[in-house]
Amino acid sequence: MLLSAAAALTAARPAFAQSKGKIVYMIPTLLDEFQTESQKAVESVFTSLGYEVTSIDAQNDASRQLSQLEDMINTKPDAVIMNAVAFDSIVPGIEKARAAGIKVLNFDRLITTTEFDLTSVAGTVEIGEIAANEAIRLLTERHGSAKGKVLQILGDPGDAYTLDIQKGFEAVMAEKAPEVEIISKAALLWEPTNAGRAFEDQLLVTQDIDLVFAHAAHLTVPIVSIMEAKGMKPGDMMLMASNGAPVGLDNIRAGWQQVEVEQPTYAQVYGLAMFIDKIMAGEKLEPGTYDVIGLKATLTDEDWGPNLKIPGAAITKENVDDPRFWGNLKFPSVPVDVVK
Repeated sequence: MLLSAAAALTAARPAFAQSKGKIVYMIPTLLDEFQTESQKAVESVFTSLGYEVTSIDAQNDASRQLSQLEDMINTKPDAVIMNAVAFDSIVPGIEKARAAGIKVLNFDRLITTTEFDLTSVAGTVEIGEIAANEAIRLLTERHGSAKGKVLQILGDPGDAYTLDIQKGFEAVMAEKAPEVEIISKAALLWEPTNAGRAFEDQLLVTQDIDLVFAHAAHLTVPIVSIMEAKGMKPGDMMLMASNGAPVGLDNIRAGWQQVEVEQPTYAQVYGLAMFIDKIMAGEKLEPGTYDVIGLKATLTDEDWGPNLKIPGAAITKENVDDPRFWGNLKFPSVPVDVVK
């Protein structure tokens, strides 16, 4: 399996006068911009701190990723950054790595059934809460108060990411905007065509939808196409999404979309890097609040180890070009604020 793992290597191995150690980044897939930007961020940030980084793409194959991890354990890296294809199947490999004395950090996809040296994830419930407050603002601007109809297009209902966003969104709406009717439909497998079908079907029975909230920007592509095909103009029916992908930012610039709530990709990587020296030294990470490239993140002790949760941010036409948003594909130039 070493040959197959080597074939999937995607990162350079820069030369260092004196490396702090070797880190392997385990990528689930490189099929979307979030993952490609994550790889660039991991390699750039950790290299800037003096570590040698190797990335391996599992090509969305859980068994392949487990084999890759087991192969990497034999090469004795100092640390592994895990971005898992599947939560359950990778756990034996993680536990084998830790038993071999390798530090294991977890990025983006929360795993709660085994222990890590650090986990860095987006505050998904908080992303839903931010989206709700933006929806209330938009509906109030349109109607003078928080009322109207919202069509919520979830991702795959088996994915905790979308369920957390739904939880945060609906909790705030119920508390602050109880007059708003929320209609929820799922886009199975996060498939854009399913999102478009759900939107078009709903238009047949509900003509007066004020706002559509999709749980990922790529789900808006067919929705905007349908709006155009029906002769709608930008803004006739308001549109929001969450994850911060480039298409969402393009929609805002074109006027079709009013808000994108981003998943803080760059900050999630910076959050891991801030603590890497302490982790390598075997030092305890102190729970508390930390500033991660301008976002207020919270570090807590959980059953699966230290957990850093970073909120997203609302993107509108006023701030859409800010380079700190990963959807602009401009990597931050700020150095890592290493925790001493």
